[in-house]
Amino acid sequence: MEKEPKEFLKRFMDSMSPSGYEEDSARIWKERTKVFADEVKTDVHGNTAGVLNKNGSPRVMLAGHIDEIGYMVKFIDKEGFIYFSPIGGIDYHLVPGQRVLIKTRKGKIHGVTGRKPRHLQEGDEVNKIISPDNVWIDIGAKNEKEAKSLVEVGDPAVPAVGFEELRGDRIVARGFDDRIGAFIVSEVLRVLSKKKPQAAVYGVATVQEELGTRGAQTSAYGISPDIGIAIDVTFAMDMPGADKKKIGDIKIGGGPVIARGPNINAKVFDLFVKIAREKKIKYQVEGISGPTGTDARIIQLTKSGVATGLISIPNRYMHSPVELVSTTDLDNITKLISEFILRVNKKMDFTPC
Repeated sequence: MEKEPKEFLKRFMDSMSPSGYEEDSARIWKERTKVFADEVKTDVHGNTAGVLNKNGSPRVMLAGHIDEIGYMVKFIDKEGFIYFSPIGGIDYHLVPGQRVLIKTRKGKIHGVTGRKPRHLQEGDEVNKIISPDNVWIDIGAKNEKEAKSLVEVGDPAVPAVGFEELRGDRIVARGFDDRIGAFIVSEVLRVLSKKKPQAAVYGVATVQEELGTRGAQTSAYGISPDIGIAIDVTFAMDMPGADKKKIGDIKIGGGPVIARGPNINAKVFDLFVKIAREKKIKYQVEGISGPTGTDARIIQLTKSGVATGLISIPNRYMHSPVELVSTTDLDNITKLISEFILRVNKKMDFTPC
């Protein structure tokens, strides 16, 4: 990966973007994307779109969601301990013992997630499934008054971990689901800005996917694309205990994962595969027999229907603070999607039959 994209990716991944509170990540994405897009705009929902060749045809929408899972402050007790509810699909087994950042009106507040120490647990407590009732956030406040002077009900929080490089091409961060997809959208716009696509390209950093693909629904309605491509993560199955019969043989470093199924337009799928073979881009196929859990699900259903595709990044440890992906996969996905957009033109018919 080149130096500038990697520097942007680190800053982007270190931003806070719990679903419904995506302003930090949207601002960083917008600052970078406006350098090479013809136009960048944000709608009332918070979706931010970079546009290239606005009057071109067909109209192609790329969607990568910038929101991440997190916590919301629900209650502050007399001792100043903060109780919370999940934003999105939190795995409570991973919550205790984390450092967290709470986004407040006064700035970011550091805290830690606590629970009763193992030494003091009795009976069923040892093996009990962790719930919001027995985990809290401690910001070091002396009492309720001090805590409430800093934190309000409704403030969001996320684990206080950021971007790191591991060995080889492996990188780790929280929130790769799916700021890494929004990163790809920005990268594709950067690549295409140096070329001359016939298509009008709307690259969107969508919001609130983790709460039901809400941002993709409103942005797709406004853009009214002919073709919609969601870029998201999928489960890498090359790890201990993974049952490949459930998802498929998806590997980190195995290349773009091209989805196939009823949520996906067959001609869009075929064109992606054809380009991957012609350009010698290593790729993988994931069969998804129902609606995908991504923005592709709702883009397909927009207005009278959209020819939809889904390209995924293999991701280990999804919905944890240590999601892991490959930069080689990122480069190849950028190349594949860019080539796809350069190939499409207004004469193409994506009607299945």
